[in-house]
Amino acid sequence: MAENVVKEMYINESAGHTRLAIVENGRLVELYIERPDHQRMVGSIYKGVVENVIPGMQAAFVDIGYSVNAFLPFAEIGKPENLDYVKLLGDEVSDDEEPKTNGSPRRRSPNYDRTAPNLKSGQEILVQVIKEPFAGKGPRVTTDIAIPGRLMVLVQNASFIGISKKIVDKYESRRLRKIVESFKPEGFGIIIRTVAASKDQKVLEKDFQRLWTSWKELEVSAKSQTGPAAIYRDLTTTDSVIRDLLTHDVDKVIIDSKEIHKRLAGYLKDVSPSQANLVEYYRGKGPIFGNHDIEEQIDKSLQRKVWLKSGGHLVLEHTEAMLVVDVNSGRFIGKRDHEQNSLKINLEAAREIAWQLRLRDIGGLIIIDFIDMHEAASRKKIYAELVKELKKDRARVAVSPISEFGLLEMTRERVRLTLLHAVSDECPTCKGLGWVPSKDAMITKIDTWLQRFRTVHKDRRLIISVLPDLAVYLQETKSKVVTNFMWQHWVWLEIEADDSLKADEFRVYSKRRKSFVTDVV
Repeated sequence: MAENVVKEMYINESAGHTRLAIVENGRLVELYIERPDHQRMVGSIYKGVVENVIPGMQAAFVDIGYSVNAFLPFAEIGKPENLDYVKLLGDEVSDDEEPKTNGSPRRRSPNYDRTAPNLKSGQEILVQVIKEPFAGKGPRVTTDIAIPGRLMVLVQNASFIGISKKIVDKYESRRLRKIVESFKPEGFGIIIRTVAASKDQKVLEKDFQRLWTSWKELEVSAKSQTGPAAIYRDLTTTDSVIRDLLTHDVDKVIIDSKEIHKRLAGYLKDVSPSQANLVEYYRGKGPIFGNHDIEEQIDKSLQRKVWLKSGGHLVLEHTEAMLVVDVNSGRFIGKRDHEQNSLKINLEAAREIAWQLRLRDIGGLIIIDFIDMHEAASRKKIYAELVKELKKDRARVAVSPISEFGLLEMTRERVRLTLLHAVSDECPTCKGLGWVPSKDAMITKIDTWLQRFRTVHKDRRLIISVLPDLAVYLQETKSKVVTNFMWQHWVWLEIEADDSLKADEFRVYSKRRKSFVTDVV
């Protein structure tokens, strides 16, 4: 019997950012964050200027007015069967309805080679962003332009009518196809989205007219402007999530902002009247996320260590190129043999990992180190469990079986910033390392500084300011070390506490100069 899932959306607006949380049976499964200083780029269309074409990389770089040039793979040029932006909306098209070119497969292998398209430096070109910029890399773009509406998506340079895979009733699919055929313009494709099911012709035509008006405005803007320029901006993060993810399985949407509530309620009343009553204005006391246990779940999702109910735990380590997940038995004490104990923890870990990847929106290469299991059947069970749980995720994933070393490799589609990068900045002290110098390491650093300073300068009375805990350590535990410094470098030292310093900092004041000399070395 299928589990009865209660799905709710909560929207919180604050001075810092707007957050939209998707909760299933009380558990936070997705979180979208919109910052005032960061404008969402995915879905927006630009008139760009080709900077250079690099056949060796099978890609071109396009100036769209962003600080870093956009990346345009050759495979994304003039091939509407890719429809990468459409897939981000969560409405993949049924295989028998998707466009194909001369019988070629819809998805290409990463090693697909193609001759350089007819692009030249300085050429203007229309592109649409399909992946946000990340870690110093520019946004990824495509020439396959698609404009999404609430009920359908308008696709340029195509002729097909696609049906969302989630509309399983063949009679409903035929009805929708027949309606769309009556108004589909020549030279354009239309994809019918999941929420279009059961909608009548008048509602469908109204949604199409909005898209057609947007397309005509886009054409005028593209002709009148010189690149690089933005000619079409997709909705804000909050509005786009409501447009794309407010499907019939959502039970309610609760909003603590009067402005957002009014805007979204009006939007739904216009495009989907049957769902307008789902939107509620939050009138409770206290913060909306705090009262619904969302704030606490967000805090836990940022932690490096994740505890499992069995007593085991996961450790998630971010590197420049990948995420590494280590599964540990922790406090778990099983009553069975090692193989069965490991299988139990690994099964629980597989379910938790799939949830964590979705919640934290982690993309790219992911390596999972499961607890070692000797039996191939056990490893297959873990692999099958992870694959099953990942089917709940809208992002595309590719998973390989567990190797003989107990490692599983997988990739998850990266579209936007991970939750960690969306709500935090790099530590100015550790620079992303996650560690700060120990007290003894700081003593060595001070000793090295004194050696260099006394080699060049004659100042003999110095005051060294350090963090309070290091000052206590030097004065009480390492007092002999300070005395040795004075004899060794023939200098008088005073230790002072300064809680304004960072963990890897110290300051030195010269009484003779009556100024700080930390940087004169």
